[in-house]
Amino acid sequence: MTKIENNKTNLLPFILVGVGLMVFIGIAIYVQGAKGIDQITLEEFLLPPIEVDQPAPELTLFDLDGNQVSLSDFVGQVVLVNNWATWCPPCRQEMPEFKAYYEKYRDEGFQIVAVEAGQPEAEVRSFVKEQGLEFVILLDPGNKSLITFQNSTLPNSWVIDRKGHLRMAWLGAINLQTLEKYVTPLLEE
Repeated sequence: MTKIENNKTNLLPFILVGVGLMVFIGIAIYVQGAKGIDQITLEEFLLPPIEVDQPAPELTLFDLDGNQVSLSDFVGQVVLVNNWATWCPPCRQEMPEFKAYYEKYRDEGFQIVAVEAGQPEAEVRSFVKEQGLEFVILLDPGNKSLITFQNSTLPNSWVIDRKGHLRMAWLGAINLQTLEKYVTPLLEE
């Protein structure tokens, strides 16, 4: 297989995610009828994950303490990689949900790696402190993670299993119920 054919094959899951998201949003808007788009709640936009089965990409960034952190450091754990930004309302809505799930499952081999997409470090630190977040926060001033995961939609989340394989992805916000339904079974594998 040529490099071009291989790249096209690698893009297929991302294209399917985008098409699926557009179809879902169209259906949600149709079902809402007279309800304005600004009145639709987060719960009404929750999506099942897109199933993915490929090795997790290599990604190395720095945390808030200046330590270099790689996704491969977490092999043996189930990892939720979340690309987010402090200015993004759905991203901000997700954080308490992530915090609750992390606190419940961190002792069972679950980790969150939250990659902040380019905001100043002081702003990120302030948000993390305000929210009381204890999971891994990585700084990404060059949007390396968005490029690596080939997705610029915020938020987006990717789940890596204990063996280092991408298993599922979401474009858009997710909540505690979604994590319980789809991620918890991976912790039991």
